Amino acid sequence: MRHSQLKAFHHVALLGGFSRAAEALYLTQPAISEQVKKLEQDHDTLLFHRERKRVRLTEEGAQLFLYTKQYFEIEQQIEDYMSSTSAAIDGELRIIADSAHHITHFLGDFRKRYPDISVTLRTGNTEEILEDLRAYNAEIGIVGSLTPGNDMDALNLGTTKITAFAARGSSLAKRRSLSLQDLADLPLIFREQGSKTRQKLEERAKKKGLTLTPAIVAEGREAVREVVASGAGIGFVSLAEYGHDDRLVQIQLVDADIEMSETLVHLAQRRDVKVIRAFMEFARNAQQERSAGDQTSAS
Repeated sequence: MRHSQLKAFHHVALLGGFSRAAEALYLTQPAISEQVKKLEQDHDTLLFHRERKRVRLTEEGAQLFLYTKQYFEIEQQIEDYMSSTSAAIDGELRIIADSAHHITHFLGDFRKRYPDISVTLRTGNTEEILEDLRAYNAEIGIVGSLTPGNDMDALNLGTTKITAFAARGSSLAKRRSLSLQDLADLPLIFREQGSKTRQKLEERAKKKGLTLTPAIVAEGREAVREVVASGAGIGFVSLAEYGHDDRLVQIQLVDADIEMSETLVHLAQRRDVKVIRAFMEFARNAQQERSAGDQTSAS
């Protein structure tokens, strides 16, 4: 097995085609095709389904792609180490969050400190976030759990209670408070399976012998907000993520004192990746400064 064969395979899988891989590696498409073909023949394994101009990873190819992500990241770490006398840090930092609210206050300052790091931010539920981190499809995650797994390094961002909310002016908005028993008889707008907020509500209700059945399941927090704003039912979110929306009003949950934690996480075995290390150090400092500011305000 040659390094060039793995590199060709990795770039085809990463970029989704032989011609794109050839462009990225400054090689011809036949050269890339030959490298991948030789890798498959030498190990009697089909790595790609070839469908006209498209390629799709086989099950074996997907597993090898996970390994080559790790392999070439280690190669990058070696390169970073050998050039460690340079103070500049660059690269791509992909963040996936169940809510961006918890880091938006320092993302701008982070970019000023590290202008050569390209940051992308997208949303997902806790289950999706951990899956993407483990598949090397993101570097940083923000999840609604204090115990994301032994394979993760974590930084606790704090806890807030869950609140219900409804459309302003609706009959539901006239309720000042709601119990779990009340919720069992109301149109509930839940996020998809894998949402920590939904999971905690369902678990608390189950302990009381109740079943919470959603009237509508919406993909993502913003989708829930829009559905609730239309007057379709009751939604749920942590107080820290509620924000400000004139279309909505909060409703207290009186017998469901449920707290949502938010945790910044990354795969533990990737802690020495420069962009991850820089971001986590910056986040810890920002968290400490924020806590100190809160204590000063309180006193």
